This record gives sequence, structure tokens and C-alpha cells, in this order.
Amino acid sequence: MTTSAVHLIRLARWGVTLARRRALVGIENDPNAPVALRQLVRLARLATLTGKNGPRDYAGAFRAIGPAAIKLGQSLATRPDLVGEEAANNLLSLQDSLPPVPFAQIKAAIESSFGQPIEKLFSEIDPEPVGAASIAQVHKAVTTEGRKVAVKVLRPGIREKFARDITTYEWAAAHVEAMGGEFSRLRPRLTIANFKRWTNSELDLRREAASASELAEQMAGVSGYRIPGIDWDRTNGRVMTIEWIDGIKISRVDELRTRGHDFAALSEKLVISFLTQAISAGFFHADMHQGNLFVEDDGTIVAIDFGIMGRIDRRARQWLAEILYGLTTGNYQRVAEIHFEAQYVPSYHSVGEFATALRAVGEPMRGKPVKELSVGQMLDGLFAITRDFDMQTQPHLLLLQKTMVMVEGIATQLNPDINMWDTAAPYVRSWIRDELGPEAALADRLKTDTETLLRLPGLIRRLEEKYPPKGGAPEAPPLPHIPLITDKREGRGWLGYVLSGLAGAGALWGAMALGWIG
Repeated sequence: MTTSAVHLIRLARWGVTLARRRALVGIENDPNAPVALRQLVRLARLATLTGKNGPRDYAGAFRAIGPAAIKLGQSLATRPDLVGEEAANNLLSLQDSLPPVPFAQIKAAIESSFGQPIEKLFSEIDPEPVGAASIAQVHKAVTTEGRKVAVKVLRPGIREKFARDITTYEWAAAHVEAMGGEFSRLRPRLTIANFKRWTNSELDLRREAASASELAEQMAGVSGYRIPGIDWDRTNGRVMTIEWIDGIKISRVDELRTRGHDFAALSEKLVISFLTQAISAGFFHADMHQGNLFVEDDGTIVAIDFGIMGRIDRRARQWLAEILYGLTTGNYQRVAEIHFEAQYVPSYHSVGEFATALRAVGEPMRGKPVKELSVGQMLDGLFAITRDFDMQTQPHLLLLQKTMVMVEGIATQLNPDINMWDTAAPYVRSWIRDELGPEAALADRLKTDTETLLRLPGLIRRLEEKYPPKGGAPEAPPLPHIPLITDKREGRGWLGYVLSGLAGAGALWGAMALGWIG
């Protein structure tokens, strides 16, 4: 178990790195941050002889700390409410790239994980990686059957390094949250818990392969969008082999234009494919940046890199659809009611006052042409009112927001005139009708009632087992518990109890003498 001293040493080292790049000034200036935390941050800045003024390089600071920090920085880019708008925007530029591991180590990792020479798996493998990130790097290869594939291999020792750093993140988050106030509402411990879950998925390449397989099944009926096939025979926890994609990165706009691709059609396909994942399936690719999307010659969009996936349950998707629909139609009262029904806003607040705050976000946008409305802008406006109404952070919605902003950015880059709402409206309207209309309500009621009826026999059996029919000898009355002098708990006799009592009394007296209690 890692000691507090070790955690403090790590945090001090990371704090100095952050302070040198003025990445802690935002916390120092934030009146909502706990006083103790602001004092520690100021001490770190003074120790590095760094002033408050000047550029703040958040991305550079996280990159300098190491691989786990790079991933943490990318996760914090979705939390403008926690780190501030400036830091979140800067962290969006944080590229997950590192110098590659020598191929000799990669080759050894592949052979040890499969227990056989690499030549039995691949007839060719390029020693120069096509990409090297903080967790893994990718090499182009040809299988012994002649198929072109991409081979993703974890960096040696990366699991251990991440596990070590995450324990310190957890320790730090627990202490910050214990300071109370704004940090209690923002729930940093939950942020780190979600980060840990995401990275654990990325550090097990079988789970990434399973995510790709699941998404491929869900998107099978969507034309113009596909997921590469997994080579399960050459995939394990440390190595994933996936179909090679001979497409053009969606960020290479000039090359796409030269090939004659229809940008309006591409942007529309991208939006519809995301809505299908997030709203219909509740399981979506949550890392849809430009480097993870390719366009094939026939215009098909192909997604890669499934380490970060988002899930939203059916009820939350219904709430989300109603919220977005209400904001665009001006039904702020219903949007406010949904927030209270979902318990996003504590019940001691006023529904009417919250509806007015929502109106302040929505009305300025409703007066603009529809094509000028921004999903990201609207969601940022919602974040601005969370503090006044004690809304606790909803991590699943934050991940969705991050992905929506990514999709919107790519779609508008391809087609600056795209009308996001007009593109999405038919799909969302149809989904709301199917999920929230009278037919759906009737179907839900029939399903719920049928399931309840089917559970009745089992419920009756369990009741009979717990309360059997009375008969024969009368049931004995409950008897009080009488401690016996021969009782020993955990091997402790009377002397142990006396010593424990004296120790407890001494500790209590000491605490009172120091003024800690009483």
C-alpha cells in the first residue's frame, strides 16, 4: 500500500511541473476553491519563482508529467466546470503522442503474450510504427494468411505505471473533496473513478476489441459508416489486431476534395451516425477526434480506436432528448421539471427559478438563425448555471457533451453551412415519438405489467419460505442477548478489553486537550 508520504512527494513533483507552466494560476485565482488548496498552489508557484502573468501551458504541463497525466488531461478537457474554460480549451489540444518504443521491445512483447515467434503470426510487420501514443503504439503488418492489419501493442510496463499514478490521483481527489464547498459539489473523486475505469478499459486490449465488435453490430444497418473487423486469433490483453484501413483521414480536407468527396454528405453521415450511437443505442464512440476517422473511396466513414466508449441508459436518453427538444422549442418549464425528475437539481430549489435561469441560456440563441446555433455553446451555457442550483456533476453527460462538440467541430469543418439542428431534427423527432409517444407508453406499461406478473410465483414462494404456515408447537418468543463472561472476540480476553478501553479514553482526552473536539 502506498504511503501518504509517497503520494505527497509525487504531488509535489507534479505541482512544480504545473507551476512552472503557470497551469495552477487558475486555481489560485478561483474564489470558489478551498483556501487551503489555494495556499498550496501559491506555495508551489512561489517555489518555482514563477509569476502569475504570462501564458498558461496546461497541455504542455500534463505532457511533461507523463503518460497517465496526458490521459488525465484529456479527461479534464471535458470538465470546464472543474478546471475552467481556459484550461479545458487548452487541454483539447493535448495530443496523445510520445516517442515510440524500440521495435525490439515491441517484438518481445508480442511473442511473450502469444507464447510463439512473431513469424508464426505475421508474414510481415513494419518496425516503424504508424502511431505512438501514451498507452500503445500501432504497426502495419500482414498476417500469415495475407491480410493487411494494424497491430496495436501496449507499451511495456505501462499498466504498472498507470496503476501507480492513479492511486495518487485517488488520494489527492479524496483529500480535495474532503475540503468541502465547491469541490464537494464537483465530485473530483467520481471524476478520477471514471478516469480509472476508462483507462483500465484502454489497458486491456481485449475490451477495446469487444467494444469495437459491439459497436459494429449496432451500426450494421447504418449505411456509409462502419467499424473495422477484429482478428480475434491475434488479439489478447496486450495486443490487438484489427483490419487495416486504406482510407484518408477526415482531417485532410484538401485530399478529400481532390478525390471528389461530397462534403455535405460526409458531414450529414457523421452527425446521423453519432445520433444513432448515442440516442438509439446508448453506446457511443467517445473519442471521435479527426485522427480516429477515415474516409474510404466510396465515401464510407470508418472509425478506429475504441478505448473510450460512452454509455447512457434508456431513461437518461429520454431525459436528454426532452431537454434538447425543450431548449430548442422554448419549453423551459418542462426542461426544468426534467432536471428535478432526474434529480440533477436538489428538490429544495424552485422549479420556476430554474426555468427562468434556463430561459436566460436559451432565449439569446433562439433569436439567431438556426444554422448559427451551436451544441457546444448551448451546453456551455447550461454549465454556467449549475453552481447556483447545486447541480452535481453527471459524468456520463459530460462525456456525451465532449463527443457532441467533437462531432460538431468536424461536421462544420467539412461543411461550414451545415444546419446541425435541421440535420438532427428528423432523427431526434422520430426517436422522441417512438420512445415517448402514446404507443411507446402503452408498450412500456404492458411490458412492465407482464414482467411483474411473471415474478409473482417466485415472490410467493420466497414469502412462504420466510413465513411458513404456523402449526405444531408454538413459536418461541424472542430472547434478549445476555453477554457471557467467557465471550472472546477476535481472540481478545478481559485484559485486551481493559487495555483497549484505556487507550480509547487516552485518545479521547488528548483530542479534547488539543481542542480537536468539544
